Amino acid sequence: MKPFLGSFVPLFVAVDAMGVLPLFVALTEGVNPDRRRRIIQQSVVTAGTVAVVFTLAGPPVLRALGITVSDFMMAGGLLLFALSLRDLLTVSKARERVDLDTLGAVPIGVPLITGPAVLTTCMLLVDQHGRLPTLAAAVANVAIAGVVFSFAQPLSRRLGSAGSKTLSKMAALLLAAIAVMMVRRGVLAAIAQATG
Repeated sequence: MKPFLGSFVPLFVAVDAMGVLPLFVALTEGVNPDRRRRIIQQSVVTAGTVAVVFTLAGPPVLRALGITVSDFMMAGGLLLFALSLRDLLTVSKARERVDLDTLGAVPIGVPLITGPAVLTTCMLLVDQHGRLPTLAAAVANVAIAGVVFSFAQPLSRRLGSAGSKTLSKMAALLLAAIAVMMVRRGVLAAIAQATG
């Protein structure tokens, strides 16, 4: 139990389901409940699969390809920044800006739920607590994110149209800041690797 808890807490912080919730609300604004449930399922399956596959096979594959974690951070940050700019600079609704068929997979599943922070944390935790506790903790945290997202609809109803639009723009700005932070950390990590 101790290795599981030792893995669960850092991954809970890395997944940050409550922090991603406003972004989920903004991206699924106006989407009907059935489609929203499918998006949640898709995001949980995608995020969980990526976390498990990366934890099992990621490090050796990345080493073989010459890709570092800092490369992942910069690529994920650039993707999120492009999405946030599109959200900030348009007045159309989120459902008109994104493909609802893949919304759960990208960007919600990856990189919002399972992003560079989660992948990096998984790699570190495998060394500290073992593969099985890390995998169990990752899957549990992804499932918790899905439960948190299931409360997005009541939140949207309480906010109303004006509140949802305000939240959407605030979430896009937050997403841009997160993206810049990811790129910055990736660049600093790459510099540290190059000079270390």
